[in-house]
Amino acid sequence: MRRKEMGISQERLAEALGITFQQVQKYERGANRVSASKLWEIASALKTPVAYFYDGLGDRETASAQRDAAQDFLLSSEGIELMATFPRISEAAIRRKIVELVRVVAEEG
Repeated sequence: MRRKEMGISQERLAEALGITFQQVQKYERGANRVSASKLWEIASALKTPVAYFYDGLGDRETASAQRDAAQDFLLSSEGIELMATFPRISEAAIRRKIVELVRVVAEEG
């Protein structure tokens, strides 16, 4: 997600768009639709072309393969253990650091 890649909080993006951070949350979760004009504003605020938000939408085979890989992992013993233990980490900052560590290791491997 572009906002996270840039290290921008939902609050900061909402402020740039003149909306509440709750509205940004709804857009990100897909609870509310994003109008074309708002999408253009979001792209401008995130310094990215509107097309960025459509990358990969036409490639159903890739999306299906990614879902299958994720499901296979979640059903593995490591996935089950991770799903059981990760939520028990109470500090959000520590959970974020673990996610960042996994991302770096995955990119190097």
